[in-house]
Amino acid sequence: MLFIKSIMKKAYFITGTDTGVGKTLVACALLQAFVKQGDKAVGMKPVAAGCMETPAGLCCEDVESLRAAGNVVASRELVNPYALISPVAPHIAAERAGVEVSLEQIDRSFRQLREMADVTVVEGVGGFVVPLNARQDTADMAEMLGLPVILVVGMRLGCINHALLTAQAIRHKGLRLVAWVANRIDPDMSAFDENLHALETRLAAPLLGIIPYQAEVSSAPESGLMDLNILNSSKVK
Repeated sequence: MLFIKSIMKKAYFITGTDTGVGKTLVACALLQAFVKQGDKAVGMKPVAAGCMETPAGLCCEDVESLRAAGNVVASRELVNPYALISPVAPHIAAERAGVEVSLEQIDRSFRQLREMADVTVVEGVGGFVVPLNARQDTADMAEMLGLPVILVVGMRLGCINHALLTAQAIRHKGLRLVAWVANRIDPDMSAFDENLHALETRLAAPLLGIIPYQAEVSSAPESGLMDLNILNSSKVK
């Protein structure tokens, strides 16, 4: 029975075409959707830069959003093994903090979280290939975890090129792009429908949802926009 249960556990890696395209929004929406489906769901953000000092330690708004969106109680240290103060690229923030991001430590934390939940949603940092230390980047982290990837595309001018290059990098690491999300971050984007169609025909992965532009970000309504039937399909397991 324990062996069967471990096979049924699911996990996904959330990446984006750039920084600020809505990875946390999508990760939280997915967590809430899985919770509504009756799953035990937990989020993880292995590396977070731009954290604030609080009485409880270094905290990041994205990390707290992930913790609130899931229904598994997990320590902040497991959800976010590397909390960094400087709001810069993570390898620079880590250098300033005098620490080195270890993929092995991230893997250990991920495995502990995965044992606690039915579904684990891991959010990357920035785009898909962001340096984490002198030798490794977020693509290496995704490769180590070996999870199916969900790509968040920030819908704005240039998004087609960014999305296709990211999909190419994902495949180059031997990973599966199982779905993508269109997040309308530019309300004035020209030819939105045409760009959406171009991505649907070129990304070779199903569209998981379209998030409309919102001036004030809230993941609660977006949970209903995620088509979990796509992720529940045997084709992406």
